[in-house]
Amino acid sequence: MNSPTNGATTSAPDAAGTLVAVEDRGAVRILTLNRPKALNALNAELVAQLTTELQTADADAGVRAIVITGSDRAFCAGADITQIHLMAQSPPLDPLVFDGLFEVLTPLNTPTIAAVRGMAFGGGCELALGCDLAIAGESASFAVPEVKLGVLPGGGGTQRLVHALGKAKAMRMLLTGEPVTAAWAESAGLVAEVVPDAEAVEAALAIGEKIAANAPLAVRLAADAARHADEGPLSQGLDLERRNFLLLLRTEDATEGVTAFSERRQANFKGA
Repeated sequence: MNSPTNGATTSAPDAAGTLVAVEDRGAVRILTLNRPKALNALNAELVAQLTTELQTADADAGVRAIVITGSDRAFCAGADITQIHLMAQSPPLDPLVFDGLFEVLTPLNTPTIAAVRGMAFGGGCELALGCDLAIAGESASFAVPEVKLGVLPGGGGTQRLVHALGKAKAMRMLLTGEPVTAAWAESAGLVAEVVPDAEAVEAALAIGEKIAANAPLAVRLAADAARHADEGPLSQGLDLERRNFLLLLRTEDATEGVTAFSERRQANFKGA
């Protein structure tokens, strides 16, 4: 994988076997789900490719933000129904094949932004929730319809929806299985912003570029502290925040940031 440049490097969306198209825009990597005929439903192959591309991006020091998106019609329609049935057969398809994606996604050092157009149902909604933040096009709709199939969200949906929306709004989605609009999702806190469909990816990219311009270690440790806010009591979160703050005080980037501010110039952060 090439390191990002000021230009763009792309894995063509119609390349044979390419289920995740890759494009670098400066220091932001765009990962596009590429099963359009299946509405980007998550099968084992797509999950494996997306997991690998996330790990590759996170290991690349030149990548400072990741945007995950899909097609105009569908961000991701959820888990491939045919493979859900395979999980109940003998020998079964291991359900943990899907868990690996979320185990990689949620603790990434590199911030992730979902750019959602069209449907984000089931695992697609969970994928958006697993990112650090989401931008939605006006056509976007979100749902966790698993109860209609006799199952429940298995990629963190029951937990992350409650943390993101609060119990009442999360229960509405989880127990009815009905979709909600982008406007509702924004008001409830599921997405950060709603923009015209044609601007969704560019809006996510713009946020990624702003993140990329900041001190990499500061971004990483700020995200680390924030992600723990839902996982324990306030006292533990404050202890972690304090620890990360003290760690950053001793970095070269902190010295550069303060010096650049005093000298009224743009900081040159190196991630050290």
